[in-house]
Amino acid sequence: MGGAVCITHAVLRAPGDPARFGFIVSKAIGNAVTRNLIRRRMKTVVERRLHAGFAEADVVFRALPAITGAPFEQLEREMNRALDRVARELPLRGADA
Repeated sequence: MGGAVCITHAVLRAPGDPARFGFIVSKAIGNAVTRNLIRRRMKTVVERRLHAGFAEADVVFRALPAITGAPFEQLEREMNRALDRVARELPLRGADA
């Protein structure tokens, strides 16, 4: 799933398994300080979703260079939109079994 500031890859896990997250923030994003700031912002969004009960998926976010100019609210909105799409897939997979 693509957005303006990051690309999202997700794989569904077994029912009841906790969610796992990965972050790819390459050198194309900026120096180490910038990359760590972006990673911390992404982790904050994920922590909020985990507290809200998100589970049963492995998700990797790959930051795009446009992320450096994006405010936190935009990053949060895009990541939440991607996680909402993943969450909508969870009940569907049970119907196939």
